Amino acid sequence: MGRIHPLLLPRAVAVGDPASVLSPASTPNPARVERGMEALQSLGFLPRLAPHALTCGPLYFAGTPRQRLQDLHAAFADDSVRLLFATRGGYGSNHLLEGIDIDIITDHPKPFFGYSDLIALQLSLYHAVNLPIFHGPMISPDFAREDGVHLPSLLAALSGEPYIVGASEGLRLLRPGNSSGKSSNPIRGTLYGGCLSILCALLGTPWDPLANGCILFLEDVGAKPYQIHRMLWQLRQAEVLEGVQAIVFGEMLDCVSPGAPADLLEAAILSALEDFDGPIAIGLRSGHVSRANVTLTLGVEAELRLDESPTLHLLEPAVQR
Repeated sequence: MGRIHPLLLPRAVAVGDPASVLSPASTPNPARVERGMEALQSLGFLPRLAPHALTCGPLYFAGTPRQRLQDLHAAFADDSVRLLFATRGGYGSNHLLEGIDIDIITDHPKPFFGYSDLIALQLSLYHAVNLPIFHGPMISPDFAREDGVHLPSLLAALSGEPYIVGASEGLRLLRPGNSSGKSSNPIRGTLYGGCLSILCALLGTPWDPLANGCILFLEDVGAKPYQIHRMLWQLRQAEVLEGVQAIVFGEMLDCVSPGAPADLLEAAILSALEDFDGPIAIGLRSGHVSRANVTLTLGVEAELRLDESPTLHLLEPAVQR
């Protein structure tokens, strides 16, 4: 799915702007949220905690779907709020998809940062109104720890400046394209994707992932290599990979099997994608990462360049400059 309609661009955000902090999925640790908000404030932003952000329950959710939707709609509708940060992922944003008021989002587009479980919500907004996805740091897992946020990409994404990520952000080539037509450099397309297990969970729903013509970014955490193999097989059988120009994997944190060879994950990826003609890169620290979480603006035009070492170029602004 190459993009047909223009992006719905939020206004650019500057240091000093107010930010809403909310929990569309699971309940976060309050102490970590406090530390994360302090870190965000130390950068000059003005974080505001949504009313239900620390709600415990039902189950593992930060409130009922209605409460979480109230916080989401209020954050978008409030014109004094310029951007949104999720406290954490976990599980539960899928329960909000049917209740989203699209008119509120369309009338008040804003950068909304998250990853993991939040990609279901972010993708639904992208498909509904072409709101770009800010796949980047969250309050509890990233801002709350030292060196948890990659500031250059965060600030570039918010200001609308083009930026490049590469070896310094963990990116390396796993396999060049299988055919001359696919391995030509650079590879250009809409950057799309997110957490692999969530993309698979959306298959067969009204929010099916559509990646045709894109540079596909996939990341996950704690999945064993055979599980990654199975999920890639599922994407392939669901024809999600049809027309994909290149695949870029994340750091794939803790995607190992105890006692297995260190390269088992890479071997599993190459086996599952042996019929994929495009280049495959891996290691880009965005999403579930060990440090310095990189912001990727999904939905924008990008280029994967395969010179001496691969670089991913974010060519198009995700905000109105």
